Amino acid sequence: MPTEITVRGAFSAFHPPERGTVRASIAYEGPDMGSVYDRVAHDFAAVKASVTRLQGGDPAPVTWWSAEQLRTWSQRPWHKDGKQLPLVHHASVAVDVKFRDFAALSRWVGEHIAGTAGFRVASVDWALTAARRESLIADARTRAVRDALARAQQYADALDLGTVRPVALADAGMLGAALQPEGGTGATFLRAAATAGGGGDVELIPEDIEVAATVDARFLAD
Repeated sequence: MPTEITVRGAFSAFHPPERGTVRASIAYEGPDMGSVYDRVAHDFAAVKASVTRLQGGDPAPVTWWSAEQLRTWSQRPWHKDGKQLPLVHHASVAVDVKFRDFAALSRWVGEHIAGTAGFRVASVDWALTAARRESLIADARTRAVRDALARAQQYADALDLGTVRPVALADAGMLGAALQPEGGTGATFLRAAATAGGGGDVELIPEDIEVAATVDARFLAD
């Protein structure tokens, strides 16, 4: 009677990112809506001009950018003693800028942090290009399957069962009764983060992006 062997195969590798998207905003608040709006509009014009200059480079360090519509709102805060205070007016606009040149990204962020009072960086999202990402994911899945095969064969060798043959292969968690991939988003993922360099200048140093895949496999050995 054949012996059934069920294993999990995995593979993980780190790769340098190819794109960095700065997610920033320009925001002010104050007692007068007109002046608050004008400050945001003025700073946004400066940010837009700087991005346009970068897009005109050869090669252009910026590949894409977008901005939300300028938003305004007002609120009447409360004093700690329970007294309602005068209206405070707010205005803001969000800007996303994607860079292929990370040195240019750091310089651009540093210039606006130093020279644009209302400029704030929410995050920098590091990524691979779509073609590179798909290639690496395919390779990670292939290597995860090979890892599963090697594990199963090691178990079979320990029992002197001969060569294993596959009978089922699935994303991690799919061989069980629930038939749901673990994590809810599939068995392959990419993860990246960023660290900021020290000193007076802004230096954004991206961590490598992890590309990983996990599979479950079932084998029989005679």
